[in-house]
Amino acid sequence: MHDDGKLTEERWRRVLRERVVPAIHGPAEALTVEVWHAPGEPVPPSDGIGADFTETTVGERWGRPWGTSWFRFTGTVPADWSGRTVEAVVDLGFDGFGPGFSAEGLVYRTDGTPVKGLHPRNHWLRIDAAPGEAVEFYVEAASNPEIRGPVTELGDVETAGDEPLYRLRRAELAVFRPEVFELAHDLEVAGQLAVELPVELPRRAELWRAIGRALDALDLADVPGSAAAARAVLEPALAAGSGASAHTLWAVGHAHIDSAWLWPLRETVRKVARTASNVVNLMDDHPDFVFAMSQAQQLAWIAEHRPEVYERVKEKIEGGQFVPVGGMWVESDTNMPGSEALARQFVHGKRFFLDEFGIETEEVWLPDSFGYSAALPQLVKLSGSRWFLTQKISWSQTNPFPHHTFWWEGLDGTRVFTHFPPVDTYNAELSGKQVAHAVANFRDKGGASMSLVPFGHGDGGGGPTAICSPARGDWRTSTVPRRFGSRGRRSSSPPPRPNIRTRRCGSASCTWSCTGAPTRRRRRRNRATAAASTCCARRSCGRPRRP
Repeated sequence: MHDDGKLTEERWRRVLRERVVPAIHGPAEALTVEVWHAPGEPVPPSDGIGADFTETTVGERWGRPWGTSWFRFTGTVPADWSGRTVEAVVDLGFDGFGPGFSAEGLVYRTDGTPVKGLHPRNHWLRIDAAPGEAVEFYVEAASNPEIRGPVTELGDVETAGDEPLYRLRRAELAVFRPEVFELAHDLEVAGQLAVELPVELPRRAELWRAIGRALDALDLADVPGSAAAARAVLEPALAAGSGASAHTLWAVGHAHIDSAWLWPLRETVRKVARTASNVVNLMDDHPDFVFAMSQAQQLAWIAEHRPEVYERVKEKIEGGQFVPVGGMWVESDTNMPGSEALARQFVHGKRFFLDEFGIETEEVWLPDSFGYSAALPQLVKLSGSRWFLTQKISWSQTNPFPHHTFWWEGLDGTRVFTHFPPVDTYNAELSGKQVAHAVANFRDKGGASMSLVPFGHGDGGGGPTAICSPARGDWRTSTVPRRFGSRGRRSSSPPPRPNIRTRRCGSASCTWSCTGAPTRRRRRRNRATAAASTCCARRSCGRPRRP
């Protein structure tokens, strides 16, 4: 049979990029823009909203390095937009090189309540005003320098200068077309899956044929008018379920934010507030969306500096969508600190979560720490925690770690159930490539059948958006579980807590020991140096004893 998959793939990429994605927004109306540049450090929202604004326009430059500019956007929803979904689209000058490490913004209403963040892959705002009604909102914009390499030459506020870094690119009201948006996502999911499937699998050919028929049904001169027909053609292929033995991925929203790294500490405070605002805004529209946030220090910063955001966070924690995890004050290093310092991380972190939210955290969440002391299992257990999660060990370029779900045995013999997400990132976008990698990469097949995927943009990317995909940088909660066919499946139904589901993954038949002494029921031995670890280890692959 003739295989035209390659031609269909090229057509799919071109139509999605050039016709479908640009049609997500329709008719547009320019917003009036005013700006006030804060002379020094960031000011409270009440001061920014009440500042003396001056007129500016799209195309004007703004923002000295590490500065703050407050924008006021005003306009009117056109009278002939009745029955349509309206969004404000604001591009602060993002050039698209990455999801973060760039300018950022936080949207406020006229009464000073926060709405959501603005980031390179998330620069839209849903407008509730009716046709003919006025629109007004404010944006606290941070002109953080772009960080394209390991650092930026503008890293010091005192020496970075005053030259504006950004140019306002877009500020308008636009009609949002949900059917086109859904079509873009459908095409992305189907195409990304087809690209990753082996050529010999029938599922791959079926998907490319379905995509080809959907593109045939799409009128390129009238994408909005034909989007529904194209989706209907594609739906049967997307609805085909995965096999009963397919690996299950539990997708949990996350946004790893370094508390101290390449920006002033006060900017970390604002990054956390913007991300939290984004997340609680998403939860209003997606009641099944679950977000895991570690580091008690960062929640304490929100409480101190953005109490209006903190109240919204507490509401979502009470409802079970916003999940504090980790049990530590920050995501600390665990090699250099002594045992007393690490013990205090748990004491202060767990006390904060318990006092503030009434939650006794049971997991240790350290996705980005470079190294894990062989004494850590004992400290984890003594803190009252039961599980350990990290991802950073996948960065090893010398000796890849042989497990993803296993029991970790410390120096004193204490064991803690441990999971390394095989997707090999804590900033996943849930792309077809990442999903396929997670399934193929999982090293404990047979003993476990599911794993965790922390998804969302960290360090100033704003966390998850409505759909984590290149079309718009967003994530949709509906229909996702059935869309990855024979290669694996994703589930959007949230686990009660992020690590609990991973804990129930099967026999977890392997034990990684840092004792240097033989462990019982060993079927084979393999002395190795754990990647990014200080301990010399042995592993025991068999049915482990429980601690």
